[in-house]
Amino acid sequence: MPWKEIRPMDQRAEFVLEAERSDLSFRELCARYGVSTKTGYKWLDRFREGGIAALHERSRRPHASAGLGEDIVCRMIALKAAHPHWGPRKIRVLYARKHGESGLPSESSFKRVLEKAGFVEKRPARRPAADGGRIQARREPTAPNDVWTVDLKGWWQASDHRRCEPLTIRDGFSRYLICVDPLGSSKTAVVRARFEEAFGTYGLPATIRTDNGPPFASPNGLLGLSALSVWWLALGISLDRIDPGRPDQNGGHERMHRDIRLEVQGMARGDFASQRAALSVWRESYNSERPHEALGMKTPGAVYTASARAFSGTPERFAYGEGFAERRVQHSGMIRLGGTPIFLSTALRGWNVGLREERAGLIGVWFGGLRLGRIDRRTDSFAAGAVEMPP
Repeated sequence: MPWKEIRPMDQRAEFVLEAERSDLSFRELCARYGVSTKTGYKWLDRFREGGIAALHERSRRPHASAGLGEDIVCRMIALKAAHPHWGPRKIRVLYARKHGESGLPSESSFKRVLEKAGFVEKRPARRPAADGGRIQARREPTAPNDVWTVDLKGWWQASDHRRCEPLTIRDGFSRYLICVDPLGSSKTAVVRARFEEAFGTYGLPATIRTDNGPPFASPNGLLGLSALSVWWLALGISLDRIDPGRPDQNGGHERMHRDIRLEVQGMARGDFASQRAALSVWRESYNSERPHEALGMKTPGAVYTASARAFSGTPERFAYGEGFAERRVQHSGMIRLGGTPIFLSTALRGWNVGLREERAGLIGVWFGGLRLGRIDRRTDSFAAGAVEMPP
């Protein structure tokens, strides 16, 4: 039936009063008044909670609730607006940092206010992985510089049509971002120069974790070694590669890349220099402003300390112990043994390897503390195979 020519407030009052005493089904009553059952239940719930006065149209403006003053609510919303991708827990830590602990609202209050203001989107529940979410155990860091995780973020194009593909270096323990720099090229020489800067500033890590792609690794090379990873080995840095197709084994780094995609990529405008500046500002916020739950809501910058292993340049050669013979790897990746050329890897060109007889006719080939494989003198063939450093 059509609405009577009366005020909306009177219509709602008439509806809820009849709903309390009518023999009609609720659906039929809603149809008579021309409203959905959802709206009908909303009016009825308001009436039962607060009487006729509760039926007035409510303001959509964010308002104080649970004893919160309007100025507090406005501060909460202003912080969320400045950091739209942060959750209520991080916003609460930032609020306490800026406005003090006195009268700090609870985490549930932050969540409630931000939800009412339309700032919180409910995410669909994640389905468990087929293997129950378990992954192969990696080398877990227990202190800063135990493990640095490294990758190249997927690229985007700046307004001057230059490719923006940031090199990202992150300390696995403190989550501190050592580098988020679009280099303009992923060539080994360019990436190595940026690592030299990072090593000069922060020292050397014990281990570097990467995927299996260039320039960090060579999928078809000896033990996956590339010129860059050989250089890391020469500096005394261990290698830790995730399994092919398993980015979840470097999950923290991947989540950081997602943050870059949401907060910088596609958001910053301008040429390559502008994109680099935006990433620099974002890195500063990530390190010194954004709290991290795994760090007890501390910032990465409050936890990270530089490595005690200073970078003093690249050694010219390795010194092998007693019982080793040495050969320098030629530009072609070959060494010569008794006049016979034997191919190892072009990634080792210019470096010296150590040779040590393991048993009759079999010679182990070492690069620093890494056994690369062994040479069978009966056929003068080389077979790859890494083992631990000899005693």
